[in-house]
Amino acid sequence: MGVDRLRMFLVVVCLWAAVAEAEYLKYKDPKQPLNVRIKDLMGRMTLDEKIGQMVQIERKLASPDVLKNSFIGSVLSGGGSVPAPKASAEDWVNMVNALQKGSLSTRLGIPMIYGIDAVHGHNNVYKATIFPHNVGLGVTRDPELLRRIGAATAVEVRATGIPYAFAPCIAVCRDPRWGRCYESYSEDHKIVQSLTEIIPGLQGDLPTNSRKGVPFVAAGKTKVAGCAKHFVGDGGTMRGIDENNTVIDYKQLLSIHMPAYLDSIRKGVATVMVSYSSWNGKKMHANHDLVTGFLKNTLKFRGFVISDWQGIDRITDPPHSNYTYSVQAGVLAGIDMIMLPENFQEFIDSLKSQVKSNIIPMSRIDDAVRRILRVKFVMGLFENPIADLSLANQLGSQEHREIAREAVRKSLVLLKNGKVANQPLLPLPKKASKILVAGIHANNLGYQCGGWTIEWQGATGNDLTVGTTILAAIKKTVDPSTQVVYNENPDSNFVKSNGFSHAIVVVGEVPYAEISGDSTNLTIVDPGPSTIQNVCGALKCVVVVVSGRPVVMEPYVAKIDALVAAWLPGTEGQGVADALFGDYGFTGKLARTWFKSVDQLPMNVGDPHYDPLFPFGFGLTTSPKH
Repeated sequence: MGVDRLRMFLVVVCLWAAVAEAEYLKYKDPKQPLNVRIKDLMGRMTLDEKIGQMVQIERKLASPDVLKNSFIGSVLSGGGSVPAPKASAEDWVNMVNALQKGSLSTRLGIPMIYGIDAVHGHNNVYKATIFPHNVGLGVTRDPELLRRIGAATAVEVRATGIPYAFAPCIAVCRDPRWGRCYESYSEDHKIVQSLTEIIPGLQGDLPTNSRKGVPFVAAGKTKVAGCAKHFVGDGGTMRGIDENNTVIDYKQLLSIHMPAYLDSIRKGVATVMVSYSSWNGKKMHANHDLVTGFLKNTLKFRGFVISDWQGIDRITDPPHSNYTYSVQAGVLAGIDMIMLPENFQEFIDSLKSQVKSNIIPMSRIDDAVRRILRVKFVMGLFENPIADLSLANQLGSQEHREIAREAVRKSLVLLKNGKVANQPLLPLPKKASKILVAGIHANNLGYQCGGWTIEWQGATGNDLTVGTTILAAIKKTVDPSTQVVYNENPDSNFVKSNGFSHAIVVVGEVPYAEISGDSTNLTIVDPGPSTIQNVCGALKCVVVVVSGRPVVMEPYVAKIDALVAAWLPGTEGQGVADALFGDYGFTGKLARTWFKSVDQLPMNVGDPHYDPLFPFGFGLTTSPKH
């Protein structure tokens, strides 16, 4: 009887040991080295599970069941794609967590990574802090400010349960006719390079012993994976046409458009997004030499490469006309995660078929999955896949709005100050009997924020989100005894007959994004020109230009007493009033050349035919008055 009991005991011990062994999964052990975890997990994955990791789908198509059944590796919100209008942080967190639970219920429990365009703050989300667009931030030439903006943005993105931001855009815009020029810090790659300091703001500081090219995202709840985009040459297309062809030699590509990628990779950027554009006729989404040969092999980038929205579809013209080829060309070029984001089953079927037919080697699939898992492991997604509401109060916090207000002040460029030398108009007195504020941009938060704000193409009016218009800021700044009269487009009679001491005219562009913003004339919208004419013909006036790039101003400059480029300042219009009324001085210097006529374009600093209205680096300064 004793022997039988001993045997039974040994059987139980063996079974228990077997169960314990089965339950211990190296890839789930954060104490294991990164490469051990990756290798262990990949050894357990089927082809279907691997292909699923390479797929990113739009939120609208995602459900817990879809993520579970197709092993989807990533979900995104496109521009304006939200769980509900004016959704709260809690709405976002609940949506992301519900989807994540679908991923965690799979056999291997690999968490999905949720991505979003947070390109000037968490710009899809109601009440988030909207920072100035990059065209304004380039003016500041302040890497430390960019780091703080990155950190604030990361906290607000994480407040909504999202761990991945498609930012920063490190394009070097060489032609302001391009509809994405406002997403670029400067025409000068050196400024763009210095402002990649936003990456450690978003992701955290790279540890000193890090290997070059290995992605880094600090542990905890306050940092996000970043994305340097759009690789490469997106800002150099012919005539500034979006998604067009960048025609330059290899040396120029490397010296103008590539340097900021070296800095981004050095700072541990987690992902790189490929550009829709072509280089010398070759689509970047199909460019093996640059994506694999240069980015992965020469620059030693170890994060993952992601396509743009339907980027592989657009390898062919018309898009999606030979999808089998598009899948083959994109994946073989070295793209690891495909932002489909809609026809995902067609992609999965095509890729699987091509792997089984040995058209796409298994080694290419393994490279892609290894990189995706590396980022997910590094950022602690396996340990903390579920978001909570602990940061919800950080969305649009006063602290973040103060950083944005500082950024607005520092991004303003004073282009003219007085018609006569030594008789400056700015700073304006806070105390005056009556001042006129005119222009359709003075009281329009949507215009102030530009594209990529709540909606992909931006919005108009003051109900899109929470912020301070330039008009509200002026009213808040002047002395209580000063009467502020607002008239969008006053006629000259109104201007002359009301006893105004001076006027502030706010004009510019209306919101746009990507190809919708491509422009051959670069004019301010009506009734801007007539507003300038009517007001500045009769009163001392300062004109504030709200635009995503330099616009045609030469016809008006002589009539204007003072001229300020405010770019697309975002929600914190108080920063504009801070400088107009002298609480702070103007300090900004142009990071883009301001042309006289569109016929001169493209025209960048150093060009032989350089004859601008205001040169690169120009900007008048004032001292604080109050």
